[in-house]
Parts: sequence; C-alpha cells; structure tokens
Amino acid sequence: MLITFELTPCEETGGYVARWDDPVGGGICTQGDSFAELDAMVQDAVSVYFVDRPKPERIRLHFVRDPELVPA
Repeated sequence: MLITFELTPCEETGGYVARWDDPVGGGICTQGDSFAELDAMVQDAVSVYFVDRPKPERIRLHFVRDPELVPA
C-alpha cells in the first residue's frame, strides 16, 4: 500500500505541513520546521495512525507547490 501526503509550505514558520486524508475517514496532518524534521514527524504519525492495522509499504511526499530557490 502507498499513501501520499500533500506538502505545503507553512507561511508562519517557514517549514512544511504534510496532510494525508484516509479514504475511509480521518487522516494525518503534521508539520516540521525543516524537511528532515518533517520526515521524522510523518514517520512517527504514520506509526501511530496504523498501530492496529497494516502499515503502508511506501509513503510519498507530494509538493502541492514546487519549491523555488533564489539564486545567490
């Protein structure tokens, strides 16, 4: 099973918000101040959400808006 989180930038913190809506109801929403922190938060949230049922084999992170870099 694959689940896909939609990632959006958090305007308040400069970090990221990740959201996944469970097709049967409910879902997961978490955030992190950096991509590394977001990765850890998603992994933790998925472990808790799927504690009593099979965990997904893969997790996809989909950027709703592609990140842009400002040249130095």
